[in-house]
Amino acid sequence: MDYLPLFAALKGRPVLVIGGGDVAARKIALLRRAGARVQVVARELGPDVAELAARQQIEWRATSFEESQLDTIFLVIAATDDPALNRRVHAAAEARQRLVNVVDDRPLCTFIFPSIVDRTPLIVAISSGGTAPVLARLLREKLEALLPASLGPMARIAGEWRERIKTRLTTVARRRRFWERNFSGPFASLMAAGNETAAREALAQALDEPERRSGEIVLVGAGPGDAGLLTLRGLQVLQQADIVFYDYLVSDAVRDLVRRDAEMVCVGKRAGGQSVPQAEINRLLVDAARQGKSVVRLKGGDPFIFGRGGEELQAAAGAGIPFQVVPGVTAAAGATAYAGIPLTHRDHAQSVTFLTGHDKTDGVPFDWAHLARSRQTLAIYMGVMKAGEISRQLIAHGRDGATPVAVISRGTRHDQQVATGTLQHLADLAANAPMPALLVIGEVAQLHHQLAWFQHTTNAEGYRAPVVNLA
Repeated sequence: MDYLPLFAALKGRPVLVIGGGDVAARKIALLRRAGARVQVVARELGPDVAELAARQQIEWRATSFEESQLDTIFLVIAATDDPALNRRVHAAAEARQRLVNVVDDRPLCTFIFPSIVDRTPLIVAISSGGTAPVLARLLREKLEALLPASLGPMARIAGEWRERIKTRLTTVARRRRFWERNFSGPFASLMAAGNETAAREALAQALDEPERRSGEIVLVGAGPGDAGLLTLRGLQVLQQADIVFYDYLVSDAVRDLVRRDAEMVCVGKRAGGQSVPQAEINRLLVDAARQGKSVVRLKGGDPFIFGRGGEELQAAAGAGIPFQVVPGVTAAAGATAYAGIPLTHRDHAQSVTFLTGHDKTDGVPFDWAHLARSRQTLAIYMGVMKAGEISRQLIAHGRDGATPVAVISRGTRHDQQVATGTLQHLADLAANAPMPALLVIGEVAQLHHQLAWFQHTTNAEGYRAPVVNLA
């Protein structure tokens, strides 16, 4: 390798930066995060550097560079647009065996700045040795998405507990197993949830029973279909799962993000088809967690919006199983956005109501008079089979039959379809809609023709929206 990766302790050490512009400001910010005593040599200072100097957070040492300035510093950075000056700085540093970085001039560097993922005290550094910095930056962005912010506090607590663990668990193998379990178990989940007190209690309990494995259940919203809409936290959880129970509504693209060696179990429900009873799903989740597994319940959209997530977590709570929730983009938000239909709009709708076409209502009817009011948007999940009744009831209770509507099928996916028309024709629009489908009723539906941006769409009159090339 061309460079040996090292982590330098700069806290309290003098570091010299030659230059006072924007590039120098970026390097100074990084050095100050590491606790360095920054000295600057520059003919003039840019506004950011000048402000730091005015606050005495850095020292403006001189307006011109002299080789002797390197005698008392730890390392030096040249960040000027003067090639001759940069070469002088490099030569002076080499003569004094000082580490030097000349920005954007790799041959003149004896150290380089990597791309950094900062989860202090955990630090990840990525470098291409200066050959492909953009590639290193792209890799850093991927790692930023995969590494939870809670890793830093976890590492800090692990350091605090190190001697205590070493005293109780006397072999390296036992200590390794202990941390492997806890860095992917309830301790890690509680830290991710921001509950450090409970996390420390979980760690203490694990130390009292080091061979006991504690499982947990994580309810994850997969979003409406496009894997790009899965949250970063959702991706992190999928990468840590031992077993994933998923619904039919979860797209293949999202399931592909699950850890490769995790067990996958489909417990989906389909209208008119064979389904896994909810009580059986609850039992499967609890049983898996009791075996010490990290259990993910992966549900389409958001698990707390018509997803029965609350029922499943009630079962977990009743069984004493730790749990957490990772919200998802619900279909009403995701599918309408991809169809170019804003749920609210100052000119058309001041409120939005989410409804389900079938639920456990014990025969209690909808408040149709309330739902039929104008200037509001109705987003109806699982309403295709009752589209005719919905249309009749709304019109009967005062909603104009000419109210714009849209039926969004397989929203956000590559085969998304959008059919638009009016409320009086809602049943016809929904009759052949591919599933899953969302009904949107309200004046905002007409904006689809103007704001559609994702793929092609068709309405009852054969309208096709143009494809917008975002590249």
